[in-house]
Amino acid sequence: MNLFPWRVTLRRSAPCARTPFAARSRKTHRAQGALLRALLIVLVLAFAASATAQAIDPLPFKDHAQELRFQHLTAQLRCMVCQNETLADSNASLARDMRHEVFRLMQQGKTDVQIKQYLVDRYSDFVLYDPPVQPSTWLLWFGPLLILLAGAAVVAVNVRKRSRANARAAMESAGAADDGRADIGPDHTGPDNIGDDW
Repeated sequence: MNLFPWRVTLRRSAPCARTPFAARSRKTHRAQGALLRALLIVLVLAFAASATAQAIDPLPFKDHAQELRFQHLTAQLRCMVCQNETLADSNASLARDMRHEVFRLMQQGKTDVQIKQYLVDRYSDFVLYDPPVQPSTWLLWFGPLLILLAGAAVVAVNVRKRSRANARAAMESAGAADDGRADIGPDHTGPDNIGDDW
């Protein structure tokens, strides 16, 4: 009596997996997998293209000169979210809002200096991509240089300490070698006077 009839069924069905029908179904599964991968790639590329298309927000400029002025002005302003991109290059929602604010101020007849001052009053000097050199922005201008100099000083101190330690160790080992030679003395039976003691 068989207590586990499913084992027999599994064993009997195993040779059936080698039939031509099973081989055809494997080929079909491979083809379907390749088709799904291709479809997934197409969907990802389509999504990426639509995302970049939505990032561009067209503004109703009066003429080409106004558009060039807008592009020049937004290239001089920093995105407050990205912090390393200009307002013209950033796709952040705050950057989009700031671009609309710049456009609104341009429509009101404000000059570039007035628009920059408005944004500086609202966001501080950090909004300017090249902030002016003044006491409140010294850290922005000279901070990287100070960090570089501090790093160079640390490296110089470490190199000097190591060279002094290496020189001291070399002198100590040379001194120990000299002390060892002095202890041997002139009565040493070396290769020159091998036959003297015999």
